[in-house]
Amino acid sequence: MLSRRHFIKLASSSAGLLVTACNIKPSKKNTSAHVVIIGGGFGGATAAKYIRKLDPTIQVTLIDPKTQYISCPGSNWIFAGIQNTTLLSLNYQSLSNHYGVNIVTQKVTFIDPEKHLVTLSDHQKIHYARLIVSPGIDFRWETIEGHNESSTDLIPHAWKAGSQTTLLNNQLRAMKNGGTVIICAPPNPFKCPPGPYERASMIAYYLKRHKPKSKILILDPKSKFSKQSLFIQGWKKHYGFGSSNSMIEWLSIPDNPVINIDINNKIVETDFGDKFKADVLNYIPAQKAAHIAEKAGLCDKKGWCPVAHNSSESTLLPDIHVIGDASNYNPLPKSAFAANSEAKICAFAVVSLLNRQKIIKPTWTNTCYSLITPEHGISVSMIYKLGKNRKLNKVTGAGGVTQNTDKKSLALEADYSRQWLTSITQDSFS
Repeated sequence: MLSRRHFIKLASSSAGLLVTACNIKPSKKNTSAHVVIIGGGFGGATAAKYIRKLDPTIQVTLIDPKTQYISCPGSNWIFAGIQNTTLLSLNYQSLSNHYGVNIVTQKVTFIDPEKHLVTLSDHQKIHYARLIVSPGIDFRWETIEGHNESSTDLIPHAWKAGSQTTLLNNQLRAMKNGGTVIICAPPNPFKCPPGPYERASMIAYYLKRHKPKSKILILDPKSKFSKQSLFIQGWKKHYGFGSSNSMIEWLSIPDNPVINIDINNKIVETDFGDKFKADVLNYIPAQKAAHIAEKAGLCDKKGWCPVAHNSSESTLLPDIHVIGDASNYNPLPKSAFAANSEAKICAFAVVSLLNRQKIIKPTWTNTCYSLITPEHGISVSMIYKLGKNRKLNKVTGAGGVTQNTDKKSLALEADYSRQWLTSITQDSFS
């Protein structure tokens, strides 16, 4: 029987097995084909690596304004004091040295789909045969009164790992014992559905040990959330959830959403006029695809990028593929695991198209791990296939959620979570 540990490694590197099975033969006619990739997160980095592995004759250029990518997976662990930003910082050196990916540290300012050109912030223009867009998310600042991007210096979202994570962490450390932390969760769809609730868990772990009189309030515009029963089970076990002494309170307010924030006083106001005062306020805005995707005309009216799932090619613009959080792969969630899976399938499709070969029939996987304490992990997994309607469907009987709740099993889940993070970062960036 395949052990859980080996399954994690196999799932993270599954495209390596598919390479042999696919047997793509590079075409001599396409030795000058150039694939440009916008965005160096888990989606973009994985796509760059696997295109070069599948067909080394294809030139690949990865464009990102940052020299390092800071992993969002694992960033919530910083609040519990069991992770740091340095260990989550990933560079593109291996993609360049080992796979010959051309790394360009610039911001893309314009995409010309007719001329197959991208324009960079230094006015350089780069031609592509196929373009892969993996820019991540941006925020819908217009949905809340009194809050915009500039006010995140006081009210961090910490939904893009890095300086925002550090800011929120510093505020938590400076908060008085007995203070109130308010986390305003975003509406669906958004990047990393279990993220706000793992964050509450990790903050609670820190507070319980250092500021035990403090409280966490989650204001949620949703009536339910990802892995809810598993989180609540863990919160009851470790943080007294549901009791008068609970460190975590979850308040579902779908009919009474947050409409205003008093930035200076850290007061949140809802539609019914209810007001909540925070010592540390973590407001996570509603989300959409990153601006460059919207500007290029890759987004629909809902703010996300519709794609043909078997190839990740945009249904709005030809020869452009969209992967990762910006794309609409519903019901596949917006996660690093999903981005990695989408990227591998996209890589196969792009190489097949450039070599005039048939696109393989893909299967997507997603496993999402969360920590409630460093020794209490939970997970949910699922496999997806294309249905007759060309839509993604969950495979009946596949996947599952954490079942065993004994101490040893939950500790193993936590260990799997750490192993998975190591495995996926290696698979995407090494």
